Parts: sequence; structure tokens; C-alpha cells
Amino acid sequence: MKSRSGARYKEKGFNHMSTVKTFRIVIDGEEYFVEVEEVKAERSASIPRPVKAVPTPVAPVTSAPKASPPAAASGGDDVKAPLQGTILSVDVAAGDQVKAGDILVVIEAMKMENEIVAPHDGEIAKVHTSKGVVVSSGDLLVTFK
Repeated sequence: MKSRSGARYKEKGFNHMSTVKTFRIVIDGEEYFVEVEEVKAERSASIPRPVKAVPTPVAPVTSAPKASPPAAASGGDDVKAPLQGTILSVDVAAGDQVKAGDILVVIEAMKMENEIVAPHDGEIAKVHTSKGVVVSSGDLLVTFK
């Protein structure tokens, strides 16, 4: 194996040829340089070796804006689809009285059922979807009076 100075040496009876390559990686606009060692053994053997961590600059962690859970309905008098999916059931009809948290519609997305709930107490004015319809994120589902 070669050391950083280029000298060859033997490790535990195996002759190794290694090459250190430096790669430039850009993550979120921050540039990092990473050294990767390619090891070519003359005999096929797995030799565990400790890896020395090289400190690299790390981009500051910023928290993502808090999003409402996908199963929650949007506020106001209109309830819109929070995600794309297929309507599995519509549990309300025009004129129904609902309380906050009551299930209005169930959307299946990525093999998961997402219950869309009433954001507040009120009366349903109109249902804008039906079972089996494929909706996109933001499509109008239910309107309150």
C-alpha cells in the first residue's frame, strides 16, 4: 500500500495498491472536497481497517417550514386536497352538519388511506368530488356554508 508520501508498505501479509482520489461535491450550493481511497488487493481478502475521519465544513442545518399533516383539511370555507390520490370514499353530502375533526373524504395515495377531516364545525354546502375520482393537490373537495 502507498502512504500519502508515496512509500509502499505491506499490511498483514497482503500487498495492496491504493489510489487516493479527491472529489468535489456540491450540496445545497456548498462545495466540499472528499478524499476516497481506492484499494486494489493482489489477493482477494477483506481486511477491516479503521477509517480516520477528516473534518469537513458542514452546511448549517435549517429547519424546514412546518407543514400541516397530509390528512388535515385546509382551513376556511373550502376544503382542498392536500395531496394527489384517488377518492376512496366521500363520507358527507350537501346539507350535512359536521363537527371539527369529522371525516369528510378519504384519499388513497401511495397505498395509504388519508382521512381528510373538517377544519371546523359547520354545514356542508357542496361536495365537489365522488368515489373513484383522481384528484390533484389543491383540488376542491368540499365547500362549507
